[in-house]
Amino acid sequence: MRDKKLKSCLQSITSVLSCPITVKMRTGWDDSKPFAHLLVPKIQSWNIDGLAAVMIHGRSRLARYSKLANWEYISQVASSQINTTPLEEVVIPTIPVLGNGDVFSYTDYEDKIAKEGISPTAMLGRGALIKPWLPTEIKERRHWDISATERLDMLKDFVKFGLEHWGSDQQGVNNTRRFLLEWLSFLYRYVPVGMLERVPQQMNQRPPNHMCGRSDLETLMLSKHASDWIKLSEMLLGPVPDGFRFEPKHKASG
Repeated sequence: MRDKKLKSCLQSITSVLSCPITVKMRTGWDDSKPFAHLLVPKIQSWNIDGLAAVMIHGRSRLARYSKLANWEYISQVASSQINTTPLEEVVIPTIPVLGNGDVFSYTDYEDKIAKEGISPTAMLGRGALIKPWLPTEIKERRHWDISATERLDMLKDFVKFGLEHWGSDQQGVNNTRRFLLEWLSFLYRYVPVGMLERVPQQMNQRPPNHMCGRSDLETLMLSKHASDWIKLSEMLLGPVPDGFRFEPKHKASG
């Protein structure tokens, strides 16, 4: 572990910023040698002013998204912090530990933050990309059967904000379309609540091939094919040039 370099970086960052910072890490490089439970107590012992929380993604670097996040280990990391220094017996404040990984419904959220030592909040990642309304579900404690029309309205807002930011010229349209398509490569993974055999949907659960929605628009939104994402973009940004192709840049295949 390059903990000395990390300590130097954190001290340098907090010395020039007036706002709190957080640290995010995975469990380690591979599943066989997790080290977050060793690193977090060290970070705590540095007692750096301005360090507000540590976020733990419950997977190793090599695991990427191929396995479920290990929230039991996140709990172990949270509980690994010490209460006093070995020699001076001075109380060291514990750092809030936030979990991250596979939160895809309010029941996922409540189950995961109930584990010992974990802060009563969580970091959302892919779940919020696939279901932008996930924070509302968590706040209101409900499974929202959101309609295709409501989801299209979200896309319209996204396009509006994109054109306001990049401009409505051809370059602005191109930038907005690129980011919209990247987002659609996540959004299609959502299976409407009213179509599920078992609620809630799990993070790695995908729509079955050729699944039909309750409307033509919902069917289009369920498609895993980039050509259909392009059709959705054309509904909002006009036709693409001849020969246009799209392939997602992200590798979040899980």
